[in-house]
Amino acid sequence: MRMLVFRSHNHPSTKFPITFGPFNFTAQRRWKKPADTAQTRLENRTRDLKLDKLVTYQRKLKTALHLLELMSKRRGPYVSVQIMSRWASVVGLNISVSEFLRKYPHVFEIFTHPVRRNACCRVTSKMLDLIDEEVAAVSECELESVRRVKKLLMMSKGGVIHIHALGLVTRELGLPEDFRDSILRKHSAEFKVIDLERVGLVEKDESLATAEVEKWREREYREKWLSEFETKYAFPVNFPTGFKMEKGFKERLKNWQRMPYIKPYENETTRGRSAGAIQRFEKRVVGILHEFLSLTVEKMIEVERFAHFRRDLGIEVNIRELLLKHPGIFYISTKGQNHTVFLRETYNKHCLVEPNPIYIVRRKMLDLLLLGSRNTRELNSIEATEEERRPARDKIVQGSMEGTTDGFWIIPYLESFDNTSDSPEEELQNGGK
Repeated sequence: MRMLVFRSHNHPSTKFPITFGPFNFTAQRRWKKPADTAQTRLENRTRDLKLDKLVTYQRKLKTALHLLELMSKRRGPYVSVQIMSRWASVVGLNISVSEFLRKYPHVFEIFTHPVRRNACCRVTSKMLDLIDEEVAAVSECELESVRRVKKLLMMSKGGVIHIHALGLVTRELGLPEDFRDSILRKHSAEFKVIDLERVGLVEKDESLATAEVEKWREREYREKWLSEFETKYAFPVNFPTGFKMEKGFKERLKNWQRMPYIKPYENETTRGRSAGAIQRFEKRVVGILHEFLSLTVEKMIEVERFAHFRRDLGIEVNIRELLLKHPGIFYISTKGQNHTVFLRETYNKHCLVEPNPIYIVRRKMLDLLLLGSRNTRELNSIEATEEERRPARDKIVQGSMEGTTDGFWIIPYLESFDNTSDSPEEELQNGGK
């Protein structure tokens, strides 16, 4: 007679788990609670397709601007495509540089050299004009840049921020590339450089100690006749389409909106260890994140770049996890290598609700890029006539060409398309090489 021997799971001699059979069909497998981590919340979050698509276009513009920067470091108004093919890994392309250049003829012009008979590339004059326009817009907004840096310093611990961290977000804050000289040293009455590594605030300006969210709260109080109890510590919430609320979510959100906290421009006291103190501290960090994004030109920033301000701003917490806890205030896009966080209230679909001069110029750059191969016949005919009467542009304007800014728009009409420089025949007559 055949006998079946079953061993317990907990028995030390058990090597394999018991399989379910006729004698143990009532046994149940142990149920494991699904993990609730930042990674799982990131994967299960409600996606905003408009903002995700915006980030995808930003990557294309970032690559184009990186190529323009590399071209500006070469001698002459054009560069051989063969030389540019070596830059594919530098700019992060997964296709050939030549293929990328031919996708955007309104930004890059490829022509055959009349003597060497090799393919060369130069930047279209329309793109160069937009680069000049961006440099001019940044220069005109110098006082606004000073105000942004002062507000950041007022939020920091001790009024000090590392210059290296500021250098990583120059494009996001609309600062010029030489901000150390044109902003920090030029306005020595406002800023002081400490140990060549940090910048401090000479004197706190109380007139700037008002967060952007305070203006929204005042409008809600006056226009919607809401009570001060409801708006004093509240944040604007705008959930993405398709967002599903769990049971009890509205009640928790209502209580969180009413919970008091230490505001960004107020001095922080010692951090408590109780559950309520931790929640108030996290709400203060939300306020700092909200104010930081409000100071940026395009109301978005890469999470990795913002992480360099954690110690200076006194927010040594898991930033990504905190952002995921508030999907109605922030949105994290995982498109690309780095995660990008948006301030939801400032965007309507894919457009900024309140554009600024720098943002408008960058949007035009994106519009020009997204034209792709459209209107290229008109482009060639106009450039052929303009080439005969416009003087050569011997060098590419060097400006702020780093960072990411893309959009979802197409320029209604391109007024004119100018050639970057004279034709190669004219360059050889003038002695250019």
